[in-house]
Amino acid sequence: MISRQPARLDAASLGASLQRCRLHPQLDLRALQEAVVEWILSAAATAVSRCGKFQLVLAGGETPRDVYQKLRQADADWSGWHIYFGDERCLPAEDAARNSRMAGEAWLDHVPIPAAQIHAIPAELGAGRAAEAYAASLREVGDFDLVLLGLGEDGHTASLFPGNYWGTSPEAPATLAVCNAPKPPAERVSLSAARLSRARQVLFLISGEAKRGALADWRAGKEIPARSIAPAAGVDVLLEAALLRRA
Repeated sequence: MISRQPARLDAASLGASLQRCRLHPQLDLRALQEAVVEWILSAAATAVSRCGKFQLVLAGGETPRDVYQKLRQADADWSGWHIYFGDERCLPAEDAARNSRMAGEAWLDHVPIPAAQIHAIPAELGAGRAAEAYAASLREVGDFDLVLLGLGEDGHTASLFPGNYWGTSPEAPATLAVCNAPKPPAERVSLSAARLSRARQVLFLISGEAKRGALADWRAGKEIPARSIAPAAGVDVLLEAALLRRA
């Protein structure tokens, strides 16, 4: 079950950031994955009840992969789900390293979400053209219902990397063409921090000892990309409880 009593992050631990953050420690990785599934299904039920559709932004990475595999077993009315992606690698459409391909193999290819409601980033076009095309497809899309994000070892989220432009201002474009990612492939497309923040809920998923340093930086108030996501409702962070203990 999801912990609904989040650990407090006080002003000192968040520094001067406008981001409001709630931590939800989970006993272990399995509990974390089950909590994320529950969170997604709850958000979907609420959104469909409210307006007949659920607009979900997916994250890439290994922790989400296991969550997606669990979702394919869920008893859900998939007809109202609309799937978007927080970022994508500029690789051929069927490349196994694509976030859309991973999500398809783990989940989306196995449930009856209408194909027209799965909005992959056309990153095979190259970063510039793909960013423009995806921005156009988002033009009529309002606030997302739920955005899933991860945390990289360097504090990046989606394909917003330290030292790059994150697109935090309200006037920032919805999508960013990334041409110098510090990990391959260098070319990527990412939703901007401002567009990712246009959401009713933002949920970070953090697991693995390698994330300990980035989490500590985040809590210490360092300006890492993860802190640039600042929806009005704040962000929720589901993480393994062990990461909050001293190494």
